[in-house]
Amino acid sequence: MFSLQQLFGEGDKFFDLLEASAEEARNSMRCLVDFLKTPNKSGSMDEFVMTRRKEKRITEQISEALVNTFVTGLEREEIEELSHALYKIPKTVEKFAERYNLAADQMKDVDFSRQAEAVEKTAEILVQMVKVLRKLPPLEKVKELNDRLQYVEGEADKVMVDLLRELYSGKYDPIKTMIAKDLYELLEKVVDRCRDAGGVVTHIVLKNS
Repeated sequence: MFSLQQLFGEGDKFFDLLEASAEEARNSMRCLVDFLKTPNKSGSMDEFVMTRRKEKRITEQISEALVNTFVTGLEREEIEELSHALYKIPKTVEKFAERYNLAADQMKDVDFSRQAEAVEKTAEILVQMVKVLRKLPPLEKVKELNDRLQYVEGEADKVMVDLLRELYSGKYDPIKTMIAKDLYELLEKVVDRCRDAGGVVTHIVLKNS
């Protein structure tokens, strides 16, 4: 039975690129958390755009490497699937920041802290999951990390229900309610993107264990 280490080879570039991609995804979420902690300083999209562009370049490097590499340790479709799953994270984060900036004045009294906490937790877990691929971890280790990721995602779903309940209570005017709901859903999608990427990692380890 082959292992990922045997198939990829020591120091294989795909490990490096996927880990770099996961780090950029985490950086985008860190920017998001900082952004939500200091809403009065909102307005600049530079950090979000830069992180998403870095992620895009890494994704393009992975695609080019797949074309130029005759043998890969994993199925090419699996590498592409994980790469694309990671790229969707900063893309969704940037979309949230764009929408928030459009209505920053109306959103200053809306609390996003509970969702920001979930974003921060999923970011850390996801990076751990991608990094352990290099070491060919036991399936149980990856399942443990994935279970943690699923738990945080489940808790984020509960937070979403609470937030929607508050919105539907009539506390805000209709326009503000619509904007807040859109932003809540985008933050939920960021967490979902992490869950999806974690699921890809788990599937890869399962197939190669």
